[in-house]
Formats: sequence, structure tokens, C-alpha cells
Amino acid sequence: MGEPLIYEICRAGRKAVHLPDVDVPESPLPQDALRGELPLPEVSEIDLVRHYTRLSQLNHSIDTGFYPLGSCTMKYNPKVNEYAARMAGLANLHPLQDMDSIQGAMALMHNLQEMLAEIAGFAAVTLQPAAGAHGELTGVLIMRKYLYEKGETQRDVIIVPDSAHGTNPATTSMSGLKVVECPSAADGNVDLAALKALIAKHGDRLVGLMLTNPNTLGLFDENVAEVLQLVHEAGGLVYGDGANFNAILGIAKPGALGFDVMHYNLHKTFSTPHGGGGPGSGAVGVAAHLAEYLPGPIVARDEDGYFRWEMPAKSIGRVKAFWGNFGILVRAYTYIRMHGAAGLRAISENAVLNANYIQARLRGVYPIPHGDRTCMHEFVAQGKLDGAPTINTMDIAKRLMDYEFHPPTVYFPLIVPEAIMIEPTETESKETLDAFCDAMIQIAQEARETPELLKTAPHNSPVKRLDEVRAAKELQLCYAPGCS
Repeated sequence: MGEPLIYEICRAGRKAVHLPDVDVPESPLPQDALRGELPLPEVSEIDLVRHYTRLSQLNHSIDTGFYPLGSCTMKYNPKVNEYAARMAGLANLHPLQDMDSIQGAMALMHNLQEMLAEIAGFAAVTLQPAAGAHGELTGVLIMRKYLYEKGETQRDVIIVPDSAHGTNPATTSMSGLKVVECPSAADGNVDLAALKALIAKHGDRLVGLMLTNPNTLGLFDENVAEVLQLVHEAGGLVYGDGANFNAILGIAKPGALGFDVMHYNLHKTFSTPHGGGGPGSGAVGVAAHLAEYLPGPIVARDEDGYFRWEMPAKSIGRVKAFWGNFGILVRAYTYIRMHGAAGLRAISENAVLNANYIQARLRGVYPIPHGDRTCMHEFVAQGKLDGAPTINTMDIAKRLMDYEFHPPTVYFPLIVPEAIMIEPTETESKETLDAFCDAMIQIAQEARETPELLKTAPHNSPVKRLDEVRAAKELQLCYAPGCS
């Protein structure tokens, strides 16, 4: 039967908190500031504690299980990061404090700017953007203003490969620019012939290209140097989507390859917690010719070692209140300092090794469109199985929950039918990878022998299979019956 829901045990007059007597003059709230009737449950403290504790135990988390979400890089978050972020001297700062009282925090941010610039090969970095997509928007606005300042205001087209990260087209549109899609070649790289044709067609209207590399197929584009050259020769700029930076950390520097701008996902590559809408950090690095366009203020250091806020000369302006998500910056700084240069490279080497291990074990069990290539940090399989014509990717994902694994990313990238996008990250052991592979292999066998088992999965989770289409169309975001 389970425990009763909190709304089912509420009774008028019960309280979960007892506030102290008011020691200041009371002042009534203005009536126009109140919401109307809000039917909050009235329960005791123990009932409230049990309610939220029970909810927390129903959640899947990186601390309790494997989270192989492709493109999301759900790596383990070291507890030392949390310790650092909660240190009183950092956690209790106020963004409006005088600069003399926050020199330590500013030093941390300045050092993080310089470390990120070095890691990716860029001249300057801003820490302001609050998420990866926010970093994308920042980067494209920088590109646009740079070209406007040169008098090339007619440029309004950005080419986005169909293997790019999913937010790239939306970012382009929000920037007031036009999206033109470039297809992938059969090998998973950008189709060079198609790219050349698009560049020729749009000519001096080209702002540039947004390139996710490694791409969402989990492949490093083998023609990246030629792609960059083609765009630059046309007068455009190349934006690097850093969502998959965990695959090349300490191995390849996008700035050194020729990218003009790139956002980092500090909440992916540098281990800070994410999911459920935040918090995050989409720091942006740029080549020297774009440094004066960064959003500001950024942290600068005087010759005498004093840190101050500085607005770049041709800045696009602020993109976030205050200085960025500071707690996330502390966690990323701690992570980088704990690993050092050799450790950062080992992160990518192990992430790539883990992904290729899973790909090798599932090859021949599930279709893998580019399984003949060495993948990077992730790879894409398909939920289309010979001998199981009624089974699809969603069935496989739901059944995987019965084996106590969070499903991988499904139905993305869109260019792969019935896609299953798997990213193990570097933090998982071989034992965990083998258990996941064993489950996937067993599910493939079940799909042929007992398909109904998959069609009705999950069987062991707190919530059974939902009508997800109906749920999206008929949102019910709260449970609020009358309180007896």
C-alpha cells in the first residue's frame, strides 16, 4: 500500500514549524501583494520530514547509480568540491561587497579564467554565462558584434551541422540570425561538398559555423582543419560547442585548432552538479581578436597584484546579474587544481576508453551506425533489433530501469532512427560497465523471446510506464485536493 500522501494526512491546525514571537512591530501585507487562497497541507514536523525523505529515496542520482546519458556527461561530483564551495569565506560572500573584501574570491575567478584559457587554447575567458546554451548565445552575439564592428552588417547566416548539439539552432534564431543546416557524410563527419556549396550560396552573408566536435554521434570530425579553413576563407567565424569537451580535455585545444570562440560546460567537463534546470556555468573562451567583445565585467589583475572588475572595450554588455554562478566556479576550480594537467588528460583518456569498451561489447547485439570507427566519449546505438519487430528504443529504455540503471539519452541525435546515445564518463568502474552491458544484452534477448516484458516495463520502479505524450499535453504540476 505504501505511505499516505502528505495531502491525505493533513489536518487543520497541525504545524511543522513553530516560529518565535515577533520582536518588531507587525505590519500587514498589502492585499494586492497576496496570491489568494493557497491550500498548503497542514502536517506535523515528523510527517513533513518523512515526506521529503521518502521522495529523496525515490530519486535516481549519480551518488546512487550509473547515469549513462549521452551528451550530458553525468560524471561523479567529488565531495571535495562541495567542501570547498561550502567554506564560509566563499559561501557567505555577497556580490555587492567592496572589492577590498573579496580579493580571494576574485583571485579564484581570475585563476579559473586563465586555467580555462590555457586548457582550451584561447586568449581570454568570461565566467558570466549561467549555462551551456547561455554560453552559446553569448558566443554568437560576440561573433555578430565583431562582424558588425567591421561594417559587415549584411552577414546574417550561420551554418549548423545536423550532428550539432541540439540547442545550436535555437541559439542562432535567438540571436536574430538565420539557421542553415549542413548534412553529415556517411562517415559521420561534416559533408565537405555540402559545406562548400552552402558557403558558396550564402557568400558574404555568412556569419560562421557552429561546430560540435566531437559531434553528437560521438565522433571527432576528421576534416576539422579543412572545415575551419573553408569558413575562415569565406570571412566567417567558427563557434565550438564545448558540450563534448570531456572527450578531448588535455589532448586537443580548440583554440589552437583555429576555433574563434567556444563555451565550456563547467557543470559537465569540470564535474559540478547539474540537471533539473541548474545551476550551471557556460564559461566562454575566445581568440585574441574577440577578447575585447567579451561580456563583462571580468576579473583583471593590476601590476601590484590587486584584482578589479574590468569591462572589455567593445563588450556586448552583461549577460547575467553580478559575476556568474560563483559556487559552480569554486567547484570547477577545485576540480582542476585537484587533477592538474596530467589528471585532466587522464579524464578524457578514460572517458574515451570506457565508451569504446561498451561499444565493443554491444557491437553485434544492437545496430551501431558508426561502430566501425573509434568513438570518443560516447556513441550512438539503435533500438532496432532483428527478430523483435515490435520493440523500439523507448521499450528498451523502460526495461533498463528494472535493472536499476538510468536509461541513456533516447531519440537523439535526430539523424539516427531509434537512437540510444550512451556516455559512461570516466568515473565508472569496469564492473559497472560490465553490469550495464550485461543488462543491455539480456534485454535484447528478452525483446525476441518475451517482448511483452519490455512493452509493459518498468515493473519495479515507484511509477510505472506513463503516457508521456498525454503528460506533455495535459500538464498537472501539483497535487492539491481539499484539506479535511
